[in-house]
Amino acid sequence: MRLVSYQNKGRAGVGVMVSAQQVVCLDEVAPDLPRTMRGLLSLDDGLARARDAAESGRESACHIDGLTLDPVVTDPHAIWCLARNYKAHADEIGVEAPTRPMIFHRVAASQVGHLGPLVRPVVSAKFDYEGELAVVIGRGGRHIARETALDHVAGYACYNDGSVRDWQRHSSQIGAGKNFAGTGAFGPWLVTPDEAGEIGANTMVTRLNGVEVQSTPLSEMIFGVEELVAYFSTICPLVPGDVIVTGTPGGVGLFQDPPRFLRAGDVVEVEISNIGILRNTVQEETLAG
Repeated sequence: MRLVSYQNKGRAGVGVMVSAQQVVCLDEVAPDLPRTMRGLLSLDDGLARARDAAESGRESACHIDGLTLDPVVTDPHAIWCLARNYKAHADEIGVEAPTRPMIFHRVAASQVGHLGPLVRPVVSAKFDYEGELAVVIGRGGRHIARETALDHVAGYACYNDGSVRDWQRHSSQIGAGKNFAGTGAFGPWLVTPDEAGEIGANTMVTRLNGVEVQSTPLSEMIFGVEELVAYFSTICPLVPGDVIVTGTPGGVGLFQDPPRFLRAGDVVEVEISNIGILRNTVQEETLAG
């Protein structure tokens, strides 16, 4: 099952894709269900009820082009992000691969949805792409065992962890360069595990203006989904709607020769097999007044 978060005529909601382009808006066919992804996932039977409602409401489906897609989870309790979770990326930086997950956080306000504009901040010319897999928690817990970690996953999505490189270097912590408004893209939809399949068998590709700049099997993550769910749940209880952004492989713009940073009009696509394509166009930040 694929689920989208959307805006439709000023109304937020969650929809279920019933074909490649058709969406059943749950607020129309099941108004008793929550109108956010986090709310839906917080129900023990939320996904099952969404599936049933979409099946019975197929005749009311609308074309996805009539909706504005939001980030998959608009109001997550936490967005846990990984640095250097692929050896190829550690190698291009020139550092050793980590022996423990390297963590930073994003704020929800920094995110945009599929087809939303990625915003290059006016204070920097070093805005970079990072294609990544996002994991969305469906069942919360604390001290989750690695062996049962996948039981807590609601699904997967594509993520572009857009990075303002010079602001990353303001201190030993990289958070400043990871939280500018409109720099993290999250979408196009949530794909449940039954449809995504064995996640490590999937491949991720990032394209800049149609040219492939990153390509990797997800099996090359240093810390896989099971390890990350277990690790983060040891630090803090995970709750439905939490997001884990699993790190980028080699090939970021910073280490191209010469470096290739994002400019207005660039189109960035992050594609993960069995999940979809997240596409965003870069625009310059405009200041009010």
